[in-house]
Amino acid sequence: MKFLFACGGTAGHVNPAIAVAGRLRELMPDCEILFAGAEGKMEMELVPREGYEIRALPVNNLSREHSLEALAHNVKALENVAVSMHRTDRLLKEFQPDAVIGTGGYVCYPVLRQAAKRGIPTLVHESNAVPGLTTKLLDGHIDRVMVGFEESRAQYKDPEKVIVTGTPVRGDFNNFTRDLARDQLGIPRDIPLVVSVWGSLGAGDINNTILQMIPLMREKADFRMIHSVGTRYYEDFSAKLAETAPDCADFGVAVRDYIYDMPRVMAAADLILCRAGASTLSELTYIGKPALLIPSPNVTNNHQEKNARVLEKAGGAKVLLEGEFDAASLLQTVRELLSDRERLESMSRAMAGLAVTDATERIVAEILSLVH
Repeated sequence: MKFLFACGGTAGHVNPAIAVAGRLRELMPDCEILFAGAEGKMEMELVPREGYEIRALPVNNLSREHSLEALAHNVKALENVAVSMHRTDRLLKEFQPDAVIGTGGYVCYPVLRQAAKRGIPTLVHESNAVPGLTTKLLDGHIDRVMVGFEESRAQYKDPEKVIVTGTPVRGDFNNFTRDLARDQLGIPRDIPLVVSVWGSLGAGDINNTILQMIPLMREKADFRMIHSVGTRYYEDFSAKLAETAPDCADFGVAVRDYIYDMPRVMAAADLILCRAGASTLSELTYIGKPALLIPSPNVTNNHQEKNARVLEKAGGAKVLLEGEFDAASLLQTVRELLSDRERLESMSRAMAGLAVTDATERIVAEILSLVH
């Protein structure tokens, strides 16, 4: 049996596909799996790391700005859609998949649209509470729409046909306890660890705040921190940090461009600072980790804050909005949370209570129901 996955743009779109592909491979070791992604995007690196082949398509985003530059950008984007559809046709003829599964990103549109025209079973998973443009365009053309939240169903043309599955989490998150992860990372078990991660591409404003916060940690090295800058900001961040805190490793700060071993690093953490994308929140609930959430303000319909408030209401997270804090107050909030062990344990239990632990199994069941 053959399965084609389309995903890309962010790790939040790629990781659910990898989780589902891994489960399909466990169930059917002889199955063939192929990915399609956007040229130059992170999926072209992340997917091969997991042992899967990926084909590149010339896909890019649409600009919502009103300018000549934006118009030119969008004209090029439409041209790329046409080229991608042509290439997808050739790919479908060559690979002949039994099902095509999309998990987010602009690349999903040409791949699933062309597959649907050929009568190939098609499914799309939307992890965010509010459907993105690609999912909206595909709604009505494909066989299954799967969503991460019950509240999302009302956003679609035919809610009764929308299936709530939760958002998949990679099987690697089952492989680590806190102590095992810390031993492998070389971090003492008795020192609090904060993991600061802001999406696969990073966040400029947050990086600036963390850059100011790190020197403030020097006088009282009461916890360790792993900060993921994001590949686009890493070089500039490192240069500035070399001026303000070249000794940061000595007082417990490690800076990475990207956290490739996320399951291990998150398992080792006592507190996680992050955005509120649906995929990240699924991982947090799956492993029951307390979080300090700072939703991205630059998303459709403010869906990250809506997601974050659900976790805060349940007691699993604290929410801060950009503009509500500076480096000093953020550090104070982190220290207050770390100093209250009972609260952290309560937050952990609340997070675990929100988990949809069988999301991968639910999606696999939907795929197999269409091909058997």
